[in-house]
Amino acid sequence: MYTFPNKLKNIARVLMLLGFIGLALGFLGAPKNVAEAKAMAATEHYGEGHGESSDHHEETHVDEFHAEKSHAEETHGSEAHGQEESHDSSHDEHLLHQLQNKPWAALYVAAFFFFMISLGTLAFYAIQRAAQAGWSPVLYRVMEGITAYLLPGGIIVIVILALSGMHFNHLFIWMDPEVVAHDKLIAGKVGFLNLPFFLGRAVFFLGGWTLYRYFSRKFSLAQDEAKDISNHKKNFRISAGFLVFYIVTESIMSWDWIMSIDPHWFSTLFGWYVFASMIVSAVTAIALITIYLKSQGYLEFVNDSHIHDLGKFMFGFSVFWTYLWFSQFMLIWYANIPEEVTYFITRIEDYNITFFGMVVMNFLFPLLVLMNSDYKRTNYFIIMAGIVILLGHYLDIFNMIMPSAVGDQWFIGIAEIGGFLFFSGLFLYVVFTELTKAPLLAKGDPYIGESERFHY
Repeated sequence: MYTFPNKLKNIARVLMLLGFIGLALGFLGAPKNVAEAKAMAATEHYGEGHGESSDHHEETHVDEFHAEKSHAEETHGSEAHGQEESHDSSHDEHLLHQLQNKPWAALYVAAFFFFMISLGTLAFYAIQRAAQAGWSPVLYRVMEGITAYLLPGGIIVIVILALSGMHFNHLFIWMDPEVVAHDKLIAGKVGFLNLPFFLGRAVFFLGGWTLYRYFSRKFSLAQDEAKDISNHKKNFRISAGFLVFYIVTESIMSWDWIMSIDPHWFSTLFGWYVFASMIVSAVTAIALITIYLKSQGYLEFVNDSHIHDLGKFMFGFSVFWTYLWFSQFMLIWYANIPEEVTYFITRIEDYNITFFGMVVMNFLFPLLVLMNSDYKRTNYFIIMAGIVILLGHYLDIFNMIMPSAVGDQWFIGIAEIGGFLFFSGLFLYVVFTELTKAPLLAKGDPYIGESERFHY
């Protein structure tokens, strides 16, 4: 049996405490009114990493504004003056909403990222069960430990979604009735994008995922004491059914929870793209936790060949993610349809560092480090590549959510770091607590012998 070491437990608690303080400071530092928002936006603080782009846009905006103002004064007089004031008021209110969104978006990015790891692990676990894989049963308990975060992590995400629907923030503009009343495109989607149906889908999805996790874990533990393989067969059947449920619900979830933040844009590849990010992050987390447990004297039945296979999945899914990223980007960029290409223009101009840095971290780095077969058997290289991959896919989620939520008023500050620290601490605490509840070897699995002898 695994014992949760006090040192690791204390690290998780410290991370949660520091993260909570960071998030609290982020929320307390958010502007309360337009005057505070304008003062905050004027500081150099928000220009880091994209100052030249922002300065250029600001200068262009000012020049165009003055030109329009002069023309309006010549032609329309007081009527133009009224429109100018209305435009200024609307712009200032939009700026206020963006800066108020910043701590909420930081919270949401981190909450979704760690939930995504747990859900991706559940899918990978189901694939191993349904495929009757012979190499992976020695890792089942690690996977089951990671999926324990699914329910608490999912509840936190749904609570954030519900608070958005209660107008605690402006992350989802389609939740604002005034916006819907003046936006024909969003109004046309109201049959799907309405709060009761939206939250109902979220609860249904999480319920289905959690139900599979509960029964699969139950059958897995029962198989350890069983004299036949009936529980194994049950696990096989429900895993095959779950994968059908998962691939449909994961796609809709990605539309709801991420893509609808920018309801004017859509991509038919988006569900697969989020899945790729989810699965590579999950496999990476499995590899890192496995290596840690092995370094502590546990999982003595895991050998270099198991680590090598996890490294192959990390490498393969990184290439798969890149294929989907490039396919989505290239087709939209080449077609150059204004309604679609704006999504990438915004990220290239205002999120240049995180947008292209993410590609380097998620594709180029793992490609160079993990292509060599021997490196995939070396813990050091797996750990190094794994840390970069996880940070890279955190930036991937950051790039999906932040531009629509906060525009160019972004920087990775105390709220973003606090969110990452809090949820990483919570994730570690939940996962390693779950690992203490059952033996780390699924001894009753009919393929466990093959898995222990796995070597090539």
